[in-house]
Amino acid sequence: MAEAADSQGMGPSPARRWLRRTAALLVGTPLIAGLLSGTGAAPAAGAAVPAKAGTGSRTVQVTLDSMTPSAPVKNDTLTISGTVTNSGKQAITSAHVGLRVGQRLAGRTAIDEASQRTVFTPGLDPAELGDGFTVKFRKLAPGISQDFTLSVPVNKLGLDGDGVYQLGVSLSGQTSNQPYEQVLGIQRTFLPWQPDAVDGKKSQLTYMWPLTTSIHLTAQTGSDEQQTPVFADDALAAELAPGGRLERMVSLGSQLSVTWVVDPDLLATVDAMTRNYRVKSEDGDVPGTNQDVAKQWLSQLENAVQGDKVVALPFADPDLASLAHRGKEVSGSLSHLQGATDVAEKTVETILHVTPSVDFAWPVDGAVDPSIVDVATSAGAHNVIARSDSLRETRDLGYSPTAARPIGGGTTAVVADARLSTAFEGDMSKAGNSTLAVQEFLAQSLAVTLQDTDKQRSIVVAPQRMPSASQAQTMAIAVRALSAQRWTQSLNLVAAAAAKPDAHATARVPGSSSYPGSLRKQELPVQAFQDMKSTQGTLDKFKVVLSAPDRVVTPFGNAINREMSTSWRGDPEGGTVYRAGVQSYLDKLTGEVRLIQKSTATMSGRSATLAVTVQNQLVQPVGNLVLRLEPSSPTRLQVTTSEDDNGGQPVKIDGGHSQSVKFTATANANGPVQVTARLYTQDGTPYGDPMEFTVQVSEITPTVMLVIAGGVLLLVLAGIRMYTQRKRSTARKEAENGDSGDGADADGGGDPGQPSDPTPDTGPESGASPGTGEKVEH
Repeated sequence: MAEAADSQGMGPSPARRWLRRTAALLVGTPLIAGLLSGTGAAPAAGAAVPAKAGTGSRTVQVTLDSMTPSAPVKNDTLTISGTVTNSGKQAITSAHVGLRVGQRLAGRTAIDEASQRTVFTPGLDPAELGDGFTVKFRKLAPGISQDFTLSVPVNKLGLDGDGVYQLGVSLSGQTSNQPYEQVLGIQRTFLPWQPDAVDGKKSQLTYMWPLTTSIHLTAQTGSDEQQTPVFADDALAAELAPGGRLERMVSLGSQLSVTWVVDPDLLATVDAMTRNYRVKSEDGDVPGTNQDVAKQWLSQLENAVQGDKVVALPFADPDLASLAHRGKEVSGSLSHLQGATDVAEKTVETILHVTPSVDFAWPVDGAVDPSIVDVATSAGAHNVIARSDSLRETRDLGYSPTAARPIGGGTTAVVADARLSTAFEGDMSKAGNSTLAVQEFLAQSLAVTLQDTDKQRSIVVAPQRMPSASQAQTMAIAVRALSAQRWTQSLNLVAAAAAKPDAHATARVPGSSSYPGSLRKQELPVQAFQDMKSTQGTLDKFKVVLSAPDRVVTPFGNAINREMSTSWRGDPEGGTVYRAGVQSYLDKLTGEVRLIQKSTATMSGRSATLAVTVQNQLVQPVGNLVLRLEPSSPTRLQVTTSEDDNGGQPVKIDGGHSQSVKFTATANANGPVQVTARLYTQDGTPYGDPMEFTVQVSEITPTVMLVIAGGVLLLVLAGIRMYTQRKRSTARKEAENGDSGDGADADGGGDPGQPSDPTPDTGPESGASPGTGEKVEH
């Protein structure tokens, strides 16, 4: 009994006094240090856990897998289940698990300090609860785990009044090296005790329920009229399928009083999956097969949000801090934010058939500085979601003020509570972690209310942007535990932003030097915004030639928005690859309207027709283009057209067709002349790559002309001679037959006064005088 009394903080036992006398003779030996480790002081907050584990009160790992109810009331029975694991090197005998109920904690700071304690400390840790509320183990071998369940009526816990109590679940026992009872392991948690509705004003609690994901949809579409979307991968299907992250978010959120915070790009991407789509693979694009999964998820979401408040982020959830710190260095970057905001409302309305609020901006982790606020509000948002570890209180208020803070210029900072917002960021796939997180969340929320029940305060929770399935499950457990509304009542985000501000709360946005360096390192580089500018420039030139520009402008505009998404934080290589892919595909499309290469055209005279072929391999017609030919030596070769004084020829081509564009060329000298063919938009902007070819001029010389003239003269004389001879022959026949009675010619027909037709001309084809060049088409 002496050892037990010592372990409960009732004074040193004889065995303990003997150990201490021995330790005085063997100061610093590892053995004695290990023996005494069970009575050492708790490490300071944030101190590293000693490297030597599995000794003293860390010999046994105690895990709390469940605690029900999370916030009990009178006449409830508290049930705690968990596991004890022997992490030491010796077997533990005469072991038992017991419950220790501490004193009521005085405020949120006390909860923080209690959550950081890891070892048992006599005097600070209370005695075990009596009345036989223990679970005994005869032996616990090294590396072996045992389950336990403790059930205790709440009226046996000795709770004094409303507040937060610390609970400790400990394992006590002995080893062969320490043959006396001692605490060999302990795990602490919190018990929020508020059996009846708070006697005063409850906290109004807003829980943001985010629906965002990483980028999956590329800018690429199929070459068909339907513009079949192409996905970078099919990973989104796993998130939408039963048990997936996004499926859990929708299924759980539909049962909770939350504010849905939605990235419209997620909706657009899933909507694209409901129809034919293709997925990139090593063997090329393959058909997507998860249409039913996408349809089911969208249907569930549409049903879930009915009657709830929906907040739409700008399309693709742009990284506001990156825009503020890096993007402003590149002209035109902020215009993308305006476009992303404009398309957000329409996307949500079209797909979910609800009208969202688009009046909120959400910087990463709620970290703000003046430049971030300026960018966040530049597209029309009047509310910026910040966090209390960024916009910190400068006064000792003694309570957590309401979330809404006017920060000037008609802008409201909605300051989320940092403790509550980060409560579920750990590995919630382990039951022990999940249980502790839920209990601490509930404890902190009760502590907020009890700070000052005379003040009606609005508390906002802004969790991580992309909770895992297990994190979502844990969040839902915590929010559901508050549904009894004993110390909180739910409030949507729009109402929280409109709540009356606390006049004593800080409203000063911290300077840029206060922005966390860890977040700054994750921002998009300046090069990212330069890439976006380049892509936008290419798109602007391309769209003017299209008959249906929306077929290109919309998907590429969305793709540029995706390039500045918050989801690229932590994945800089992925962002670089995505941006390069967007530009490459746009270049490919612009290249579908091109000049067909030709090498040489020959002119056999002073003038000829030159033809250049323009090909359009797009599915839509193109126009607003002008083709111009520019000789390298205009004095030797002139190119003209009746359509354009500058030598340009309008170009308009149907989709999937080619057009031969003709020009009149006049040569002033023999020999080759380089000609550059190039397309321009109607405002004179070059379009595509130029094409060069050679015009070979072979002008007719005077000697050749003399030979040709002589030949023509001989042919004419020969014709005249033949005609004269035929006429004389006819006259003789008529004279010889002059006395015949009928007057008909010897050949039996025709007017005797008319000679027969001369022999047909067998010379060169008429219709072009000498020197007229031939038509040249290539």
